[in-house]
Amino acid sequence: MSRQFPFKNLITCILLSIVAASAEAVEQTRREWMVDGVVREALVSVPEKAKSELTPVVFGFHGHGGSMNNAARSFRFHELWPEAIVVYMQGLKTPGQLTDLKGLRAGWQKEKGDQMDRDLKFFDAVLLSLKTDYRIDESQIYSSGHSNGGGFTYLLWAERSETFAAVAPSGSAALKIRTRLKPKAVFHVAGENDPLVKYQWQKMMIETLKELNQCEEGKTWEGKAMLFPSKTGNPVITLITDQGHKFPAEAPPLIVKFFKEQAMAERNESDRKR
Repeated sequence: MSRQFPFKNLITCILLSIVAASAEAVEQTRREWMVDGVVREALVSVPEKAKSELTPVVFGFHGHGGSMNNAARSFRFHELWPEAIVVYMQGLKTPGQLTDLKGLRAGWQKEKGDQMDRDLKFFDAVLLSLKTDYRIDESQIYSSGHSNGGGFTYLLWAERSETFAAVAPSGSAALKIRTRLKPKAVFHVAGENDPLVKYQWQKMMIETLKELNQCEEGKTWEGKAMLFPSKTGNPVITLITDQGHKFPAEAPPLIVKFFKEQAMAERNESDRKR
């Protein structure tokens, strides 16, 4: 029996080391930025090699009434892609379109010029600081968000299109700004029973995206997700669930897979041009 204890202790130490390494890989830090005299904050996860190697960046935006903390818990991008810098930004009190009309809860601007563009300015400040502090791979910058956060992702697409390789909005429909969108790879998550952002609105948005990107007939991609290949090289992927307005638990790994595929596609395209 005495010979077994050292071996067990060794196994325990190895397991603890693995757990510690994993925890370090996904450690998050609260950071602040001053934007137009207002302190803004975000949770940021940065891999160790971000100062020495080109590093992807993923932005995650919570829904109306949410927070950067519950966005981190729901999206889990920092856990699923620890090699990327992941930023969960915190919104400010904002009047909602469907609920919270008095603006008592946190959210994001809905259109260019709304809230004096405070959130577009916040995004610009965060991205600039990341480019200053780390080696950002500017061909691998992505955005995702749910509900109001998905709407803000669409707004970023419209107003900062050149910044992103791909986007992944959920539970949202940006019908008012759809004419300002340029072809881009997109993963849209929708709930058929969504009581807030009606599925018929989201379906109209998806059809707009497929037309914009000149998509072909859809086919199964992964699980319930459908892939619509694009003649312009900007595929549309949809994940349609029966979970209403909830951000589905199966979405994060699929979104990360999608983002990584777009990164590989961009690198392959660059290689072909050399």
